[in-house]
Amino acid sequence: MPALCRDCLSTFETRPPRCPRCAGRRLVDDPELLDLGIAHLDCDAFYASVEKRDDPALAARPVIVGGGARGVVATCCYVARIAGVRSAMPMFRALKLCPDAVVIRPRMAHYAAVSRQIRARMEALTPAVEPLSLDEAFLDLRGTARLHGAPPAVLLARLAREIEQDLGVTVSVGLSHNKFLAKIASDLDKPRGFSVIGQAATRDFLRDQPVSLIWGVGEATRRALAGAGLRRLADVRARDRAWMQGRFGASGARIWDLAQGHDSRRVDPRQPIKSVSHETTFETDIGERAALEAHLWHLSEKVSDRLKARDLAGNVVTLKLRRADFSLLTRQHRLAEPSQLGDTMFRTARDLLAALPETGPFRLIGVGMSDLGPATGDPAGDLLDPQAGMRARAERARDAIRARFGAQAITTGRGWRPERD
Repeated sequence: MPALCRDCLSTFETRPPRCPRCAGRRLVDDPELLDLGIAHLDCDAFYASVEKRDDPALAARPVIVGGGARGVVATCCYVARIAGVRSAMPMFRALKLCPDAVVIRPRMAHYAAVSRQIRARMEALTPAVEPLSLDEAFLDLRGTARLHGAPPAVLLARLAREIEQDLGVTVSVGLSHNKFLAKIASDLDKPRGFSVIGQAATRDFLRDQPVSLIWGVGEATRRALAGAGLRRLADVRARDRAWMQGRFGASGARIWDLAQGHDSRRVDPRQPIKSVSHETTFETDIGERAALEAHLWHLSEKVSDRLKARDLAGNVVTLKLRRADFSLLTRQHRLAEPSQLGDTMFRTARDLLAALPETGPFRLIGVGMSDLGPATGDPAGDLLDPQAGMRARAERARDAIRARFGAQAITTGRGWRPERD
């Protein structure tokens, strides 16, 4: 069974107890190790790792990256995770579990810059890189062995080593024969992991896994499957694909396919962005509509800026509110024409807010645009709103001023509020 030393990158026909060349113990082996080429690379506690890299005094400290006392955890280091802290946990609960944690506000622009450095190293190995977020991506390394003089497993181990040594961030690697299994593999041995799921081992590996292992199977779907006696992937396999589709629709067929280990999706570098959104958590709950609208405008501008930067427009505006008890409230509206304008987004979200019977107060507000496509320019006017064209031209003029003189060169009255994000 071929084996690889992840420290010195030596390969062996059979796995030794430790590497005879560097004495390292970080060895990985699999019958298909040198033949597999679909990988998922996932940075370990990415935001927290970057903060620890930038401030060595934090190396042994529990670090939480997230909002203020009323915010939520964006991510946390593994020291904090030992105490029970998890992503998306309310900050007050995280600090009860880990009162000594160092809390750091997210620096998204900085994390994005580090992400670009990591992405560049991936793309030096293969053009087939499909980012999922700032800290994870799929890679298709099939056919690259001749170009780089080494099989994909060795290239990935070298990449992980270089990212850690040069950029100060650790990553975990999953290697398999399709995207579904590669992503599962990358989570098996975190942090600094390297796991392999070969084709021959797929069915045995999946057999006793819970149905929640499959992407998109949340609590509601899990309960629905359990109601049909489907708790493990072996239970799903025992059913016919047509039965699954008849009972659960297209998602049932998809679950059946993945339970077999089948995933025909390609690693696609041009995978389209499905939505763009921004949200903010308040220091104290807010019920006053004028204050909520001011936040809405600020968030709509942020979403609009991201859409314009990517030359995208969207068809569906979503308003998101989180109540004081942490339950979520969302409303959507489909536009008559796709738009990327902050004014359009704000007015739509404001109408959704006004139509709510609830008065709050709310602890979080967010706005997003989905069903995206290439921007083709916003309509010049609206028969029901003669001022729409004028506002669109004003927004374009404001964008031009900001592009030349900076983001703070011009603002609007509706964006003023006592508290900024």
